[in-house]
Amino acid sequence: MNQSALIRPDWTPVTIAMMVLGFVVFWPLGLAMLAYIMFGDRLKSFKRDLNGATDGFFASCRRGRSSHRHYGFDTGNVAFDDWREAELKRLEEERRKLDEMRAEFDAYVRELRRAKDQEEFDRFMRERNTGGSGPAPGYPAT
Repeated sequence: MNQSALIRPDWTPVTIAMMVLGFVVFWPLGLAMLAYIMFGDRLKSFKRDLNGATDGFFASCRRGRSSHRHYGFDTGNVAFDDWREAELKRLEEERRKLDEMRAEFDAYVRELRRAKDQEEFDRFMRERNTGGSGPAPGYPAT
């Protein structure tokens, strides 16, 4: 995900301005923006956990049905019903593989972010320890 997004759950000038404007226009909007700034980073994990729980619940509902009644009825054609059952199993296996790949990719992206953060921190510490007595980058010397 793009970490340089203009509106993200962080104390940025844009989010602060939106919060203040929200309080001026209609106080619940400002309160909602404040909640987003403070707790917005937890929304992703909350959504992922909620989706996992509902997927597990509905998967258990599907397992409770008989093997030939995935859509609530048989066609009466045994060959077609067997083919449909085999295709549904194949698709479910494919979905399981895709879910595993998505989880692996999420872990990979998390590791990349961690490595990038570590690199930035190490660079900061190196610059700090070299005794940079000059002005901070971006500020003119006075």
